[in-house]
Amino acid sequence: MRWDGKVALVTGASSGIGEAVARAIVEGGGKVALVARSRGNLDALVRALGEDRAASFPLDVGDREAVAALPSQVVARFGRLDLVVNNAGVNHRGAVAERSAAELAAIVDVNLVGPILLSRAAIPHLGPGAAIVNVASIAGKVPVPHEATYCATKAGLRAFSRALGVELAERDVHVAVVCPGPVDTGFFGDLTTVPDLVFSQPMSTAEEVAAAVLQAVETRAPEIDVPALSGKLATLGYLSPGVFRRAVPLFERVGARNKRRFLERKRAGR
Repeated sequence: MRWDGKVALVTGASSGIGEAVARAIVEGGGKVALVARSRGNLDALVRALGEDRAASFPLDVGDREAVAALPSQVVARFGRLDLVVNNAGVNHRGAVAERSAAELAAIVDVNLVGPILLSRAAIPHLGPGAAIVNVASIAGKVPVPHEATYCATKAGLRAFSRALGVELAERDVHVAVVCPGPVDTGFFGDLTTVPDLVFSQPMSTAEEVAAAVLQAVETRAPEIDVPALSGKLATLGYLSPGVFRRAVPLFERVGARNKRRFLERKRAGR
C-alpha cells in the first residue's frame, strides 16, 4: 500500500509493533507521528526515519489531557491525519488479588481508556477514507489466568472497535482491530511470569503484526487475527467454554515446551 502524502499517528511507537508500523508507513511514502513515553527512543527513531517524515510526541496515553490535545498537535505539524493506530499497551501479570489497585487501573487506562479517548479526539480530523486501527489481542477472545484485567481490556477494545466502526461508517472512516497472539518483542518482560498457555500459540514478529495493521486499512477488514489459526482456536474456545477448559491442560503442556525452547534461543542470542 502506498502512503504518499498520508499521515499516521502511532502510539507505542518507540519499539516493537509500533516501530514496525511506523517504518512500514514511511517506507510506503507516508509520514508518521510517533507517540510513546520514552523521548530518547522516539528521537532516535525520528533520526532513523528522517525529520521530514517523522516527529516525536512523547507522552503517556494514560494522561487524558495530553491524549485529548494530541491529534490537533499532529495536524498542526503535518497538516492532516489519515490513520490512528492505537498500539500502546501495558500489563501487570499475576492473580487479581495479588496486584495493587493502581496496577490494575493502569492496565485499564492505557489499554482501553487511552484508545477510546484518542479515537474520540481524532474523529474531527479524520476525513473520508481515513482509518483507526486498534491493536487488541487473542487474549481478548479467550481468558488467560493471571492476565484477567489485560484480557478484559482487550475484549473491551474489540467491542469498542466494532461499535465505533458502525458509528463512523457514514463518514467513510474505517475502524479495524488487529488481534495478535504472542509477539516476539520486549513487551513480555520477565518471561518466567508469562502463563504457559500464552506460548501454546505460534510466536509472531512485530513486522507480521504491522503488516496486518496496514492490511486492515487497505482491505477495510473489520478484524484480523495474527496468526489466523490462533484466532479461530480462540473463537472456538470462547464459543465452547467447556471444550476449552478440557483442552487447557494440553495447551499448557505445549506452551511450556514452546516457552522453554524460546528461552533457550534467547539465552543463546538467536
